[in-house]
Amino acid sequence: QVQLVESGGGLVQPGGSLRLSCAASGSIVSSYAMGWYRHAPGKQRELVATITSAHGRTNYADSVKGRFTISGDNAKNTVYLQMNSLTSEDTAVYYCNAALASIATPTFMSYWGQGTQVTVSS
Repeated sequence: QVQLVESGGGLVQPGGSLRLSCAASGSIVSSYAMGWYRHAPGKQRELVATITSAHGRTNYADSVKGRFTISGDNAKNTVYLQMNSLTSEDTAVYYCNAALASIATPTFMSYWGQGTQVTVSS
């Protein structure tokens, strides 16, 4: 069974940085793309950044361009999100998402992590 496990969330002061990690496990045979979404109180879940596994193509929400960087390690089925210059507007639960194929399910399916809280506050 495919699982995504996130880590790296926490409390940080405005202007600070955090690095999120998401590791996928479970007899994975292929990865199409991985990414991060976030859900803030009173708002809809929104895409933060994605990266394709084959070519490393990235896509960012306008609100994080120039501050956040997504990267991946295909050998480890892991994706990272480096977040700099954080503001209170970045406070949210951050979810990892991945389009993966596994031995049990050999077509690409969308999987979600359990979420990690990021709080930006002084």
